[in-house]
Amino acid sequence: MELRHLRYFAAVAETRHFGKAAQALHMAQPPLSQAIRRLETELGVELFTRTTRQVSLTGAGEVFRTDVERILKSVDEAVARVGRFATGVEGVLRVGLTGSASYRQLPSLARLVKQEMPHVRMEVHTEMLTPAQELGLIERRLDVGVLRPPIRQEGIAHRLIADEPLIAAVPEGHRLADAQGIRIEQLRHEDFIMYGATLGSVVNDAVVRSCLASGFYPHRAYEVTETSAALALVAAGLGVAVLPASIRSAPREGVVCRAIEDALTVPLALAWRSEDETPLIRQLLDVLERHDLFARETEETL
Repeated sequence: MELRHLRYFAAVAETRHFGKAAQALHMAQPPLSQAIRRLETELGVELFTRTTRQVSLTGAGEVFRTDVERILKSVDEAVARVGRFATGVEGVLRVGLTGSASYRQLPSLARLVKQEMPHVRMEVHTEMLTPAQELGLIERRLDVGVLRPPIRQEGIAHRLIADEPLIAAVPEGHRLADAQGIRIEQLRHEDFIMYGATLGSVVNDAVVRSCLASGFYPHRAYEVTETSAALALVAAGLGVAVLPASIRSAPREGVVCRAIEDALTVPLALAWRSEDETPLIRQLLDVLERHDLFARETEETL
């Protein structure tokens, strides 16, 4: 049974007229009538009752029509879907994000994808530090990553999203909680809550370099794997955390954020496999470009 025969049947079933159906199908009537006869022979049933005055569906024809309409609709949807996939407007976008990026950048990215790429489904993996995202990209478990350069793996392209200042997250009631701005030196004797030393955190590196520039090494009192855990420990009064400014987008009860006047900044970038710019990735990059969500010079944009 050929798909075209199902379309022939659907046309005759809709028009109840072989001549009109043939005209709609842009074919002559005799080949259409012969094709329907062959279809009936193959099925072993009559689909139409034919008289000199009219054509009507038999009971079997009515049942067959319901299934044929469903089949043809599925085929048409499949054709449209593969076309959207080929042009990058449909598919699954697997996104990795650092913990702090989840607070500010994820909502912006998700909103744009929904608005501009409505047939794309996002699969989100948060709390992934840069080395884990690089590995996920290389192993093809991620399509894009929102991470913090420098990138050490070859074969990964990236574009800068923002250059974020570091800020201090301190417990409510802390001696610096009411300060308008602080200097890194004022944290010299604090217990620091930091990412695990073995995780390869770019933020950790920037915090340590900021402290060393002020003449001290931070006292690492607690190690965490997630930004949310760091903020929870700050709220519990166990120490302070120096984190990217994007954490301000999700205020945490018991945590006060204060600007640090002399701390370093940390870059944030969108990364993807450089040799694997699929239509989906090209579409995403185009959307972000059109909405000016990549950084321009020192401008923080996302």
